[in-house]
Amino acid sequence: MKKILLVFLATTCLLSCKKSSEEKTPELSINYKKIELENGLGVVFHVDKSDPVVAVELMVHVGSAREVEGRTGFAHLFEHLLFLESENLGKGGLDKMSARIGGSGANGSTSRDRTNYLQTVPKDGLEKMIWAEADKLGYFINTVTDPVLSKEKQVVKNEKRQSIDNRPYGHNQYVIGKNLYPKDHPYNWQVIGSLEDLQNATLQDVKDFYKKWYVPNNATLVLSGDIDIAQATEWVHKYFDEIPKGKEEIPALTKRPGIVKETKFLYYEDNFARVPQLTMVWPTVEQYNPDSYALDVLSQYLTDGKSAPLNQVLVDDLKLTSRTGMYSRNSELAGEIQISIRAFNNVKLDDVKAGVEKGLAQFETEGISEKDLNRIKAGQETNFYAGLSSVLGKGTNLASYNTYLGNPGFVTEDIKRTLSVTTADVMRVYNTYIKNKNYIATSFVPKSNAELALTNSELADVVEEKIVTGAEENFDPKIAATYEKTPSTFDRSVEPNYGETPSLAVPKVYESSLENGLRIFGIENDEVPLVQFNITIDGGQLLESMDKLGVANLTADLLNKGTKNKSVKELEEAIQELGASIYVYSDVENITLSGTTLAKNYDKTLALAQEILLEPRFDENEFDLLKKATIANLRQQEASPNSVARNAYNQLIYGKDNIRSKNILGTTTSVETISIEDLKTYYNKYISPSVAKMLVVGDISKEKVIASLTTLNTNWKAKEVTIPTYRTPDTPTKPAVYFYDIPNAKQSVLQFGAPALAATDKDFYAASVMNYILGGGGFASRLTQELREGKGYTYGVRSGFSGTKAKGAFTVSSSVRSNVTLESAQLVKQILEEYPTTFSNKDLETTKSFLIKSNARAFETSRAKLNMLSNISNYGWSADYVKDQENTVNNMTKEQITALANKYVNPNKMIWLVVGDAETQLERMKELGYGEPILLNKIQRIKN
Repeated sequence: MKKILLVFLATTCLLSCKKSSEEKTPELSINYKKIELENGLGVVFHVDKSDPVVAVELMVHVGSAREVEGRTGFAHLFEHLLFLESENLGKGGLDKMSARIGGSGANGSTSRDRTNYLQTVPKDGLEKMIWAEADKLGYFINTVTDPVLSKEKQVVKNEKRQSIDNRPYGHNQYVIGKNLYPKDHPYNWQVIGSLEDLQNATLQDVKDFYKKWYVPNNATLVLSGDIDIAQATEWVHKYFDEIPKGKEEIPALTKRPGIVKETKFLYYEDNFARVPQLTMVWPTVEQYNPDSYALDVLSQYLTDGKSAPLNQVLVDDLKLTSRTGMYSRNSELAGEIQISIRAFNNVKLDDVKAGVEKGLAQFETEGISEKDLNRIKAGQETNFYAGLSSVLGKGTNLASYNTYLGNPGFVTEDIKRTLSVTTADVMRVYNTYIKNKNYIATSFVPKSNAELALTNSELADVVEEKIVTGAEENFDPKIAATYEKTPSTFDRSVEPNYGETPSLAVPKVYESSLENGLRIFGIENDEVPLVQFNITIDGGQLLESMDKLGVANLTADLLNKGTKNKSVKELEEAIQELGASIYVYSDVENITLSGTTLAKNYDKTLALAQEILLEPRFDENEFDLLKKATIANLRQQEASPNSVARNAYNQLIYGKDNIRSKNILGTTTSVETISIEDLKTYYNKYISPSVAKMLVVGDISKEKVIASLTTLNTNWKAKEVTIPTYRTPDTPTKPAVYFYDIPNAKQSVLQFGAPALAATDKDFYAASVMNYILGGGGFASRLTQELREGKGYTYGVRSGFSGTKAKGAFTVSSSVRSNVTLESAQLVKQILEEYPTTFSNKDLETTKSFLIKSNARAFETSRAKLNMLSNISNYGWSADYVKDQENTVNNMTKEQITALANKYVNPNKMIWLVVGDAETQLERMKELGYGEPILLNKIQRIKN
């Protein structure tokens, strides 16, 4: 691949940046070819031969905005239904085929305005994917039956419970939508719809919706990657031409902003909130409106970083919160801009609102400087490139531009509008849409803390689901649909053959080291003008003492807060002016400095990274703010079922004496006792190149990387660091059930498992192969097929091994609706018991096909390449370890699968943890047959 800046590219290349005769600045474009079939289907081709993969995206111009009141959630329901079956792919549809052909996993998403279906596959599967997408658009609806619809309703309702009902502040956007948009506005309801509307959907409703919107003249197909356009065009005509155009013309919806006739305050006592949150929302403009670009800059300037006016007032001066947030959300018909602030414990939101007003007044007086504007634009430009760094990223952009604007090449104008925003534009949109304008304010406060809400707030209307055992209807999704197949001019039931098998191209890895001990691992990759690097220092939480839990996390966080020669504000601005990002974070085993930059700014970015690493500021005020933020985060975790489950499960797996069982943030008690001297001690003893490595991926040569590290080699002195080892307990000899009570939880979070393997154990990869059909293969897995597709108990379930250099756990995890907690556990138990004897030859064939073929896309993205370097540097694997893994897969037998399953996934030697509503579910768990459930906490329940 040739570099993309300031050169002309052929149509087979990735991107084009050319200079026009009238302009001096580079002009970005994505090379594409667009055709339109006679039935109205728009088809866009983009060639990128950097990896032997193709992204296939079908975008249908229907989202929740095309629904009607009382039948909300249909667009999203369809996103689910279209993966289940079609006339010619049969049961399991695209999901089963994706597993066989090594795809990334068929996926999709629904917004207010569109639904998209997408995945990346090895290039030899392209014709199969075109065949499958055509079946979705023209040969699907006859397969939907009442049982299928009933089951998928339960899956979607579980998704709503998981993402909204069982999450802190989950109902906030619902309240905003109901009050920002009139009742007849299509943005009045949420994309996921209401539980009641979903339940009331009839089979005829579904069929009418499909026939109206899922037609070629309302869709765009994008093929992006290693393709031959002539051959792909031939296949598109073959499979799509005879799908009829929709009977109705589909008019464009009218742009229609939200209306706030008077400022309105609403509050809600949130079952899962532990600190109050204020959100203020103003109606703005639709997507691609020229003002939307200035609104993006405004939202970033007001709340992003130390110099942001709202942070200056609310974080530094008033100390009411650890951060502020603002974002501009622009959709096809309308937009809104939101300020959202999660305050510290017991802070009155009236004080937060006063702080917001003070910050906005400061902005009115001072405006935004050219320097600040340019640093924000630099970051936007880098993010723009990052979004185009994969074939799927480019495919989604091409599909979106074509769907909303009819012009796949709008990328040129899009980035031009971003970079042409002026300081006057930013002030103008503030005056137009925010200053002295009516708005909606929501106060989400903890239960029994209504006094923290804004004064004169009205109680928001939120529909809460009751937990009732046996409330859902019964269904049998295994009943086959009977129907007359849609006629075709050829036999569509015959799956197309594979194309030419792509060869496995393992990226070339270089290795080096510095005299101070720093090891270097890199991959050169010039597809986009970006460089990503990680400097990873071994130790992390493992180097803490039990009475100072949270020191590693606070040390990493404080390294982000300025240097000896730069204040926090100065450091942030220096990074942003380069269009770069640098962030230091901690985990159990490491502290990592991660950087992303335009290639042309690599040296300057690395210099700042070195300054952060070697010249920390250790600012007392920032340290105090970080402690407050960490304690607030810990308080929020106390009411988040997922966080509670993760923390409780780690305690049960590793035991109280193993530091791996502790929360990386520490505890509220330990954090309060940590001093800045503790952080300095940790830094001085443990931040050493002798236990560090640098991973580099991007548009930079090995020689330049090595040369750039001269100063780091000289100034970063090695120390002897000994990292403690903690013994992971053995697998339990008998099962036990544990329960953590979250009153009124709408779902139960399940974590079932046992200590198992380290990544360096000889069985580790083989065990992961064994797990593919059990719970690691998405929709190809037994757990998903039974719990989600068979019963509708959950939105998602998975299993896997978590080992690193130390022994980790085998875990089955899911969130299920509360009233089937026991039934879900019983089904998991049954699947685990039967797996060793029911794993079939077909299962082995599917496993091998996926794991071998998916290697074609194993190294496409920079993130994937960094992960590869991480594996090599952490575990001592060879640069072509993927070939060793291929040999393991090719030689795997059914007998080996049975032996591995018996050894590592025995349900009678596992911990069974449930985090949910004890009042309705605790006693029922006795029926699992693993003894009396052990309650891990006791809650004083408040009777309503």
